[in-house]
Amino acid sequence: MIESVLVANRGEIALRVIRCAKEMGIRTVAVFSEADRTSPHVLCADEAYPIGPARASESYLATDRLLRAARRSGVEAVHPGYGFLAERDDFAEAVVGAGLVFVGPSAATIRAMGDKTEARRRMAAAGVPVVPGTDGPLASAREAREAAEAVGFPVVLKAVAGGGGKGMRVVRGGEDAGSAFEAAAREAAAAFGDGSVYVERFLERPRHIEIQIFGDRHGGAVHLHERECSIQRRHQKLVEEAPSPLLGPEERRRMGEAAVRAARAVDYTGAGTVEFLYAGGEFFFLEMNTRLQVEHPVTEMVTGLDLVEWQFRVAAGEPLPLRQEKIPLRGHAIECRITSESPFDGFLPATGTVGEMVVPGGPGVRWDGGIAGGTGIGLHYDPLLGKLVTWAPRRTGAIRRMERALGELRIDGVATSAPLLRRIMREPDFLAGRLSTAYLAEHPDLFETGVSGGEGEVLAVAAALLEHTRRQGRTAPRIRRAGMPLSAWQRGGGGGGGWEPRPGGQRAGPFDPGRAWAEERR
Repeated sequence: MIESVLVANRGEIALRVIRCAKEMGIRTVAVFSEADRTSPHVLCADEAYPIGPARASESYLATDRLLRAARRSGVEAVHPGYGFLAERDDFAEAVVGAGLVFVGPSAATIRAMGDKTEARRRMAAAGVPVVPGTDGPLASAREAREAAEAVGFPVVLKAVAGGGGKGMRVVRGGEDAGSAFEAAAREAAAAFGDGSVYVERFLERPRHIEIQIFGDRHGGAVHLHERECSIQRRHQKLVEEAPSPLLGPEERRRMGEAAVRAARAVDYTGAGTVEFLYAGGEFFFLEMNTRLQVEHPVTEMVTGLDLVEWQFRVAAGEPLPLRQEKIPLRGHAIECRITSESPFDGFLPATGTVGEMVVPGGPGVRWDGGIAGGTGIGLHYDPLLGKLVTWAPRRTGAIRRMERALGELRIDGVATSAPLLRRIMREPDFLAGRLSTAYLAEHPDLFETGVSGGEGEVLAVAAALLEHTRRQGRTAPRIRRAGMPLSAWQRGGGGGGGWEPRPGGQRAGPFDPGRAWAEERR
């Protein structure tokens, strides 16, 4: 088994990996930028090393700085987390070239699946259904228009090296193809350093269903069932659940088998996700994510398996822990992404400092978060603060549990997506499982800013309490769950008794920012 690992990521992602590694007896090393020096993932790790300024390009995306930290700490392996460098073939090659174990697929696999047109060709050859479209990048606006007319409108122009909705344009008529091509190519070049785009038929109101896959170095490959990820905004997922309320046993079997064929077609090793679009009773390959996904906790909740532990075991050369027929599927799980955004103001990013924080609990409730009281929320990184996950024997129970948990969740000091997510849990189409990628666009009432019912009552009570304390000449009460001690981060955030990482991975005494950074600069 791997004995030590550097986690080349931050926030809840790094914290998730570090916790699993500790339970497995693996020594953990965190890295941090100037903006993250007191983040929970830093304080949870056995050692922590500074890697540069807050700007990601000078810290978490700087391969040389990450490898320097790996050499200084003497680790055996590097786990990329998910996001940042997790799907960069050059980073995987650099890690292996430095004599370290890369906890993920090979650089060749990442490269093949990172090129969307190459991925389409391989999937078609493996018998995996693909959306009709071009098999190579388009050379000009004229070629884009001709290809779109051949495929049939509407079409979508997509970045060859892209993902997350960047470098994408929907085209509904030939007169728009040229300008859409130029806009998509420009955005793709800015986001990925590659302006190549291709064309696919645009599926109206599809469902987004993905299959969790795993492969090992001994030729083994399995799937761990599906996740429904149809509720999105600008191609970014908001709510995920497992299993999909749409699929029956036969469709689940066919999609799972197609995903395993996709994994075998590229000699896949480790955790990955094969994403499909489902429309009109058919499913089509969308892309393969060569990493663990943000939404993996819902799969863990319905299978009872730890996917990060599987990653470490496969990276160490062990065979997959279970055969396909032994992988369970129990109950239903839902995940809501809690982001630092204002959903009722066009999802504008929100900044601030986290104040009081209450995390919901109870049976079947899981919180994967990377923040604590005193954490500063800026604009340097992805707005994901944490993931709230619920499980119950049936979908209706998981939804009710999620609504209750969202009502308990409290993150003072920064606006979050939680109020919108709670409204979704009550919406009739969601309750009935009538979902598509157009769900939010088709439910504008979810974004109405007026409050009513339970929300209005809560605000009225809060306003009355604030007015009462003002008249009594007291400050507003600070509420914390009864019996909950202050965390190390809460104690340290304001200069109290928290812990601070030093260069070389040593732990210092009480937090003194000036002294700490002076020592780091020396």
